[in-house]
Amino acid sequence: MRTFHCDHCHNPVYFENTRCTHCGHELGVLPRYMRVSALRDSGGGVFEALMPSARDRGERYRHCDNRTQHGVCNWMVSIASPQGLCAACRLNVVIPNLARPGFHDRWRRLERSKRRLLYGLYKLGMEVRARRDDAARGIAFSFVSHLDAPPGEAVTTGHDNGHITINIDEADPALRERNRLDLQETYRTLLGHFRHETGHHYWNLLIDGAPEHGRFRELFGDERQDYAAALERHYAEGPPGDWQSRFISAYASSHPWEDWAETWAHYLHIVDTLETAAHFGVQVERELPDGGIHRAAPDFDPYRSADFAPVVANWLPLTFALNSLNRSMGLQDLYPFVLSTPAIDKLHFVHDVVQRRRNGGVADVVHAPAGPARLLDRLLRVLLGRSA
Repeated sequence: MRTFHCDHCHNPVYFENTRCTHCGHELGVLPRYMRVSALRDSGGGVFEALMPSARDRGERYRHCDNRTQHGVCNWMVSIASPQGLCAACRLNVVIPNLARPGFHDRWRRLERSKRRLLYGLYKLGMEVRARRDDAARGIAFSFVSHLDAPPGEAVTTGHDNGHITINIDEADPALRERNRLDLQETYRTLLGHFRHETGHHYWNLLIDGAPEHGRFRELFGDERQDYAAALERHYAEGPPGDWQSRFISAYASSHPWEDWAETWAHYLHIVDTLETAAHFGVQVERELPDGGIHRAAPDFDPYRSADFAPVVANWLPLTFALNSLNRSMGLQDLYPFVLSTPAIDKLHFVHDVVQRRRNGGVADVVHAPAGPARLLDRLLRVLLGRSA
């Protein structure tokens, strides 16, 4: 994610901030621009956006109802809109039972991650519609607990034809960590859940029946195999012994749909983190065994890069550096994954599909030969100290 600042005092601010800690100006996200803007109160619940492009157009906004009533949202609504909820909150169909202790804080964490997800989807030019407005292509979120489910009905995080359910227990850091350990996962976050589950939604929109469907099956496998049986086998037997040489995660090996969803989530992780690194001017240099220097200095917009090569070429050394920094603090690796050649090829496929759709689908999807991916894989092994 890019960096933001207060339009009044230019103090750095976060995407989630509702008030500048330096000058006290109210802040809000303008969905049209995906920017944080300082606000000037015009009275009567109406605010002037101080972000130059919005101010020059004389745009006026009001707070989303979920900010005024519950304090869980910082996205604004144009005064020209008849809606009380912002574009992000209109995607919700079930919110947590706020009468239960602690559920308000869990909802706030869920919304924070959901908005980070939406930032990435908007930046990629993905179609984001509320299911209440478009039952066929829309998306919906339900945040539920087993405490409020019918007796005997399990509540699991998952996707069903555009309807994404998140078990609110995932918003409890202690419970999520216990689940991560029980399932022997190296990575489990709220943002990861959102990105993974939307991957299933966008498979329906981008792949199913599209020209890319055949290539998908070449890379990920035939999704027509029995999904329930595949998951049952995965949980009973675990991933294949060589999964790291073919998949981006152990769970990705369970079924082609899960392989796509995991790859989609990782693609969103990568482009968002690279954009953040670029905005902070992060540069990484690493001396190679042959005496050369490999330099990573992302100075491009990864969301709009027509070429995938600079995306992965910058990602590999950056994550090695970030993992090393985390280890210096006794923390888990920021990105605890090794990208094999097949995994990189799948990420490349996601990138090409996304960029093609951004450009109106007028260009053929281009697939780089395996050679560059193999070179990048060897580079990663050198950086991580592994034998080629």
